Amino acid sequence: MSKQTFYVTTPIYYGTARPHLGSLYSTLLADVVNRWQKLQGSDTYFLTGTDEHGQKIMQAAKEAGKTPQEFVDSFIAAYKEVWNLYNIEYSQFIRTTDPYHIKGVQELIAKLMERGDIYKASYEGWYCTPCETYVTTQDKKAPPCSSCGRGTVAISEESYFFKLSVYADKLLAFYKENADFILPSERMNEVLSFVESGLKDLSISRTTISWGVPFPADSKHVVYVWVDALCNYITAIGYGDSDKKEMFEKWWPAQLHVLGKDIVRFHAVYWPALLMAADLALPKQLLVHGWIQVDKQKMSKSRGNVVDPIELAKLYEPEPVRYYLVRKMPVNSDGDFSTGDLEQTITSDLANDLGNLLNRMVSLATRNGLEQVSAGDEWHEAAATLQKAAKVAFDAYGEHMEKYEFHLALARLWKFINQTNAYFHEQEPWKLAKADQKLFGEVISATCHSLRMIGVLLLPIMPEKMNALLQSIGVALNEQDTLTSLQLTIWNQPFTLTKIPTLFQKLEDKGQNMEKQKKEESSVEEKTYATIDDVIKVELRVGTITQAEIIPESEKLLKFQVDFGELGTRQILAGVRKFYEPDQFVGKQGVFVFNLKPRKMVGMESQGMMLMAKDNEGKPIMVTVPSTVPNGTRLS
Repeated sequence: MSKQTFYVTTPIYYGTARPHLGSLYSTLLADVVNRWQKLQGSDTYFLTGTDEHGQKIMQAAKEAGKTPQEFVDSFIAAYKEVWNLYNIEYSQFIRTTDPYHIKGVQELIAKLMERGDIYKASYEGWYCTPCETYVTTQDKKAPPCSSCGRGTVAISEESYFFKLSVYADKLLAFYKENADFILPSERMNEVLSFVESGLKDLSISRTTISWGVPFPADSKHVVYVWVDALCNYITAIGYGDSDKKEMFEKWWPAQLHVLGKDIVRFHAVYWPALLMAADLALPKQLLVHGWIQVDKQKMSKSRGNVVDPIELAKLYEPEPVRYYLVRKMPVNSDGDFSTGDLEQTITSDLANDLGNLLNRMVSLATRNGLEQVSAGDEWHEAAATLQKAAKVAFDAYGEHMEKYEFHLALARLWKFINQTNAYFHEQEPWKLAKADQKLFGEVISATCHSLRMIGVLLLPIMPEKMNALLQSIGVALNEQDTLTSLQLTIWNQPFTLTKIPTLFQKLEDKGQNMEKQKKEESSVEEKTYATIDDVIKVELRVGTITQAEIIPESEKLLKFQVDFGELGTRQILAGVRKFYEPDQFVGKQGVFVFNLKPRKMVGMESQGMMLMAKDNEGKPIMVTVPSTVPNGTRLS
């Protein structure tokens, strides 16, 4: 039996700069859809790429002292680097300078000319160069661009026009018959209003620039960059190439175009009309997402608030960032990005709720000799209730994912993760390990079954992390596995438990974000050398640790009471809990920064800093003095 096919695309990104968080977001949504469809058993094709023609690129290349081709070539490696870093599993990366694409665009234009849908005339009006957009108005003054709000320039030139106005009624009929063509529905209302207000024929060629697809049979013209760009969805899969006819028939029409709200008109009006004119099927759906904002403003180079995905990955790892973007940026509205919220989400959702559940369960089971967990056969009431909750969560998650409501799907799954945590805590398996081995095994098995379902459902969001989670409980997947074949809500699986490194690091004590890093990097040159005055300011004194305690609220910190002789005793916190037990420090005499401004950490005040060095393996070693000297002695 042949598989159902699913073709998903991203917008192609304008080749004038490196990818930013917004372009990552669009691509990530398409990647999540692609991976989800694979779990459903579909044969998938995932297209992304770059838009490399047009006036804006020609101007930018000139300013950079490069040819347009050299200029666009310089950005391709950056896109592929970011997509690889974030584990974007695309099938093809198209460039509009690829020869096969140019040939396909020319074939479509030639077909429309043959059918009488294209004619030559003159265009006089307004044009937005940054958006490559024609802007119509009755006003004699330059209007702002309807897409970006920036200024427009007057242009007057000979042009070929596509008879867009002829297709207004056909478009409206199509929208009526396909009410879910545009998601979310608010975007459909915008498109309906635009088409109902009347469509004018569309200028589809330029004579004042040369960097573009040559117009068929008229070398003075190049194809309007938006028509050129939209055609990538069909040229990538063989349109215009007789040798790839079967490929085109297999994949077209696309099931989903993913795009941002600022380009919805091109995809929902111009693109369907061009396809209608060429007697080609229309894509099934458009998923139109909002903007990612920083401080309530859209990201842009002019505002200086563009977030670099590579720097973000260095600080937080790629997959937690994937999770955050899908969970916290609702597709149907603009999302507000902040590193503070990112850190809090990673700590609460991933480290505390999910990672800690896995770690506690595996650690407890293996510590009590339970590496091999048998399949459950008869469940007590609490476990049976959890299994029913798993079925409800599984169904709800799938419904939201099919509607591309990713944030709602994850919110519903996290409700089940919290139910699993509550079950594990209420059963007190650490007591059962000694009192009732059979019930202890049941609790571990029920938790494993829950984690198996959670891990598989989260594979489209965090594929590497979830594969690690599944391996920790002995679940190995293959490419043929689907949600149907895995039967995630039927609890009859054995498990083999293995401890793995911590999946997600808590960030509550990290105190590290993009803004702080930028400030530190910008001040590196200023801080390269310390003056004698700087050195004198630092007050280093000898102290003896009299008490050392664990801080339950932190996995990193230990709390010390340090005796500084006549200067008194101070409380100092240090991030060494992962390496030492508290009693290893009691009685040790070390060196401390004595005049450091007190600061709050996990709600407690730290009144100084312990000096540490690191060995070859990165383990912190307390700096001590070679022989006993009086507490409080200042180093000089």
